[in-house]
Amino acid sequence: MSNSQQRRLVIVESPNKVKSIAAYLGDGYDVEASVGHIRDLPNPSELPADMKKGPYGKFAVDVDNDFDPYYVIDSDKKKKVTELRRALKEADELLLATDEDREGEAIAWHLKEVLKPKVPVKRMVFHEITKEAIQRAVHNTRDLDTRLVDAQETRRILDRLYGYEVSPVLWRKVRQGLSAGRVQSVATRIIVERERERMAFRVASYWDVSARFAPQAAAGEEFGARLSAVDGARVAIGRDFADDGTLKTAAALHLDEAGATAVATAVAAAVGTVTEVAEKPYTRRPSAPFMTSTLQQEASRKLRLSSRNAMRVAQRLYENGYITYMRTDSTTLSESALTAARSQARDMYGAEYVPEQPRRYEKKVKNSQEAHEAIRPAGDRFRTPAQVAGELRGEDFAMYELIWKRTIASQMADARGSTASVKISVPLSGVEAAGGPREVAEFSASGTVITFRGFLAAYEEGRDEEESAAATAREQNRRLPKLGEGVRLDIPHAQADGHETSPPPRYTEATLVKAMEELGIGRPSTYAATVTTIQDRGYVGQRGNALVPRWLAFAVTRLLEEHFPRLVDYQFTARMEEDLDEISNGDLGRVDWLQRFYFGDEARSQEGLRALVEDLGDIDAREISTIPLGDGMVVRVGRYGPYVQDLADDAEQPRRASVPDDVAPDEMTPERARELMELASDDGRVLGLDPVSGHEIVAKAGRYGPYVTEVLPDPQTPAASTTEADKPKRGRKVAKPKPRTASLFKGMELSTVDLDTALKLLSLPRVVGLDGEGQEITAQNGRYGPYLKRGTDSRSLTSEEQLFDISLEEALAIYAQPKQRGRAAAKPPLAELGADPVSGKPVVVKDGRFGPYVTDGETNATLRRDDDPETITAERGFELLAEKRAKGPTTRRTAKKTTTRKTAAKKTTAKKTTAKKATAKKTSPTSKG
Repeated sequence: MSNSQQRRLVIVESPNKVKSIAAYLGDGYDVEASVGHIRDLPNPSELPADMKKGPYGKFAVDVDNDFDPYYVIDSDKKKKVTELRRALKEADELLLATDEDREGEAIAWHLKEVLKPKVPVKRMVFHEITKEAIQRAVHNTRDLDTRLVDAQETRRILDRLYGYEVSPVLWRKVRQGLSAGRVQSVATRIIVERERERMAFRVASYWDVSARFAPQAAAGEEFGARLSAVDGARVAIGRDFADDGTLKTAAALHLDEAGATAVATAVAAAVGTVTEVAEKPYTRRPSAPFMTSTLQQEASRKLRLSSRNAMRVAQRLYENGYITYMRTDSTTLSESALTAARSQARDMYGAEYVPEQPRRYEKKVKNSQEAHEAIRPAGDRFRTPAQVAGELRGEDFAMYELIWKRTIASQMADARGSTASVKISVPLSGVEAAGGPREVAEFSASGTVITFRGFLAAYEEGRDEEESAAATAREQNRRLPKLGEGVRLDIPHAQADGHETSPPPRYTEATLVKAMEELGIGRPSTYAATVTTIQDRGYVGQRGNALVPRWLAFAVTRLLEEHFPRLVDYQFTARMEEDLDEISNGDLGRVDWLQRFYFGDEARSQEGLRALVEDLGDIDAREISTIPLGDGMVVRVGRYGPYVQDLADDAEQPRRASVPDDVAPDEMTPERARELMELASDDGRVLGLDPVSGHEIVAKAGRYGPYVTEVLPDPQTPAASTTEADKPKRGRKVAKPKPRTASLFKGMELSTVDLDTALKLLSLPRVVGLDGEGQEITAQNGRYGPYLKRGTDSRSLTSEEQLFDISLEEALAIYAQPKQRGRAAAKPPLAELGADPVSGKPVVVKDGRFGPYVTDGETNATLRRDDDPETITAERGFELLAEKRAKGPTTRRTAKKTTTRKTAAKKTTAKKTTAKKATAKKTSPTSKG
């Protein structure tokens, strides 16, 4: 058969790549998608019955036999595997074209193991989906890199051992159902440590003086400056104070309000003199092209995208041929990309904006398995944002524009200018201090003037909030007038300014990714998943963009720090990543490394994971879950959530109060804790007296939420003169009157509810009026929300506020509508996305029983956590439907004896028979090492 008549099967990961790659390859190629991994380690409960008590029963990994993993085909991939086997029967060659990283290499290896091809197999790799790149890749194939497969398999087994050994400790000592992870536990610790710093932080107040100056010889050229020193002593600013509020720089002068006001008054009445002028050139270099971590950070700052959303958008751009591969920690650009960026910058901004030589950003890439180029626009000639504006919309366009600008700017000239600084001396008169009179105040000002914008013409990197605040302060006075030493300055205005120190800022997704990158924890492909995981597991919540740890995270982190310190040690975790890189380079053996990690290393006096989790008797579960607040108050993480307790309360059942979800840990002071306990006490918070009944009204925190109630007086004992007829008969209980009680509405706070509001709540149910037949209509608040009631006919209201103000006419109008019985009437779609490119049917977003979803009438796909039903793009909707179709009908995942098992036997041991070694080593990626 001639080469042109051969049929080649190309398998990629994502179905979104199939159409474009097939078009670029043309006739003779069949392109199919595996839709990610096709097999994995099963949960031990899913193992075949005869294996559950064997060596694979605990982890689905035989730790005593070279850490041999047992793989099963995912239940939702069995149909896909059947389709791929059918396609392979018609092929003369198999091209495995999965992504160019460890995971992609492992997927390719698993495909080869499961499909067992009898035709030649080649590995096809590319980092962008353009016609040129795909055709180059198909003519420059290679063999599978078993070292990368080893590294991915080691990472997978490592995570299985870590999770399955440490998580049960959390179940027994903290709470059932918790999880631990090699990267997620360390990321949680980073956030908890920052919150501990905020909890320990004490505010310090300090004052300084700002003034406006104007040269006496040049009216109108005013500029601002700040007080920097008094009598040679530098004035204290925020960085001079420790987190406990004390002054850590002894030589700094701490001004209070009175001292600063006195200086400002004296300065306003004086004349200043320039004592020093300095000017130096200013140069700013452009940032390197994007890698995964910097793209996530900048997308968070500029596009307000979470890490997960940023990667989702980038993946879509990559799969549709707009950008290069988005999982990389390289800042290198290929020669063709350098040429494209430089020529485009020259065409758009002029030759003077492009340096003579290309800029090369050499960054030591630790994990060589990642793609070897930065994230950039795809192709040998970049398309400008204007050229793709008709094809991309919304966040897709914004992300492409961001990547394009960053790439172009990275090859442009430096921004240049000059920075001038000036010092001004002002005599003080009448300013007294403890050590004697103040004599001289020194003011400082600086300004930067950009004379050549260079790369700033295309792009300027965003700043995190704390960096932005500092930059704003520096740039308030960008330009200074021409000044010389000895110049006299009038002072039109001077004022004292008070400041307070701020606690360390909480991490955002962007700054957490930055911190993890700096510590060497995790890898670019894991950052987004890690940030999502710690939120989904309930360890971390969000307040705006800030990541706020839950109390549960404090308990888990403390347990790991005190009893498994090595597992959450930053350097140890980073070293594990480096070890995986060495395995991928072939410099370290997979089995030897896992052996040391799990069983320990006597030569290094290193205890293994198995030994660490064996003795749990010394872990005090109550102590681990206790977080001290000070003054004897603590927060405890209980079975049903966190609560506060006073250690000084030695009652048999000490008082406690639940901690509301909206109270961040750094806001939980001893005073706030006592307030919560007071509200939760049996007596509650007294609001006042009901003017009608005279009964006391109190607010309380109950098991089912906050509520208000009235306190009824104790029933009077029968008087001695009471006749026998009036006395209750023996054995018959006298019914006690029940106090009126009402739950607070959702938007109400227990600590701020007042008497008037409480009385309105206690007035419910409210009589709205009578209908035409004289039947009473009432407005009531029930378990399922506010509603109207007329006899046995109930109708829901849309808000709790309607209970107080709905009129009889409005109530009758509601009852005039036909009542919905059984299932509610169909709701209108939340959004319409257009026709699906596969089914051709209109796609809409709907709100379902389990949350919003997209549907074309045939296939339904639930929106992910970060998908906003109001802003979801059509492309994202089509992508979700494509993924759902590719998975096929949902079936229960079970592991059968017929599933494929990875046979592995790296080292020769006396335990194994010759026959076993002969069959096992043929397919194991580890057999070569």
